[in-house]
Amino acid sequence: MNLNLLVAGRPARPGGLPGRLFPAVFGGLVLALLLGCKPPVKEAPELAAPKVEGESVILAEGAPQKSSLAVESAALRKATVTRLTGRLFWNDEATVRIYTPVAGRVANILAGLGQTVTVGAPLAKIDSPDFGQALADARTAEANLRLAERSLARSQDLAAHGAAPQKDVESAEAAFITATSERDRSRARLALYGGSDHGTNELYLLRSPLAGVVVEKNLNPGQEVRSDMMLANATQFFAPLFVVSDPTKLWVQLDVSESDVVNLKPGATLRVFARAYPDKVFTGRLENIGDSLDPATRTVKVRGVVDNPDKLLKAEMYVSAEAVTELADQAGALVEISAKAIFTKDNHQYLFVEQTPGHYARKAVKTGTESNGRTLITEGVKSGDKVVVEGSLLLEAVLEATDTKS
Repeated sequence: MNLNLLVAGRPARPGGLPGRLFPAVFGGLVLALLLGCKPPVKEAPELAAPKVEGESVILAEGAPQKSSLAVESAALRKATVTRLTGRLFWNDEATVRIYTPVAGRVANILAGLGQTVTVGAPLAKIDSPDFGQALADARTAEANLRLAERSLARSQDLAAHGAAPQKDVESAEAAFITATSERDRSRARLALYGGSDHGTNELYLLRSPLAGVVVEKNLNPGQEVRSDMMLANATQFFAPLFVVSDPTKLWVQLDVSESDVVNLKPGATLRVFARAYPDKVFTGRLENIGDSLDPATRTVKVRGVVDNPDKLLKAEMYVSAEAVTELADQAGALVEISAKAIFTKDNHQYLFVEQTPGHYARKAVKTGTESNGRTLITEGVKSGDKVVVEGSLLLEAVLEATDTKS
């Protein structure tokens, strides 16, 4: 074809193509020439397939399977973290539930809810016949003792001058001893009530035996109270008149499963979390591990103490906790890894260890407890081993495929 004519846009000869089709034909020819001159595409070299040698998988350099693998070094476990749930309650070592030792009527309340009190601080006044009788007995005993003392001195003086027989002296001595005993008994009874034979006020003062905060009050002016309301401290029948405690240190009772008890020991650090304060962590320590298992819940009762300096936590709150037990003194060769590294086959547990880059060996392991997504390895792996934590099942599939072919 005459290219000059095509460029000019007119037919080359009579009966040729119309002039308006020449540019399209020309473009097609140029495109065909360009495509015909393009060099052939070279095919990528085929990557070597994974190799299996015994219990090991070897991946070639650049193998696509490597992108699915992640390796992590096994490290010595320094502590275990056990997640628990429990309940807060008053610290019994800093709490007293106060009842009245006398019967009577509440005349006046001297301490209110939330008030800080010291040792011996008066909480309420009770108009009590019992206390009045004890006070009268003490005063009578004191008067009788003074009378017996004077009688004994007079008898001894008369006997020394031969004006009285010796039996009168002996009788006076016996009366003096009896009066002394009665005085001591009445004083002890009055002291038990917190009174003194030198006092003149017959209203009984109910006092706090401990320093702390009044966290509970269950009496009103004019209320009748009795000493038998205590009933061996059976609060399910009668509430105490006052409860004084130290709310800056609370007890927490935790329920621990059988499998988690082995991770705990007295002195372990506690991190306590309450739903009311999701952004706060309260610290404490584990103090006591129960000696028996609850037959209903199959848990062991564990008690700890929680620091509550700002008094944010309240008794009877439900909380969650983490018990952190340091293992530096007993870890030895025990290491921990991510729980995702372990898989089970035929009731045995395995993982893969990277021997060299691209060389992964399957190893049987024995595991301990799992805590916070990490598992304790008691046998099969040592500290510093590079363990496959992502893609273990991929390597296992390569091994199984080889076993099936063989």
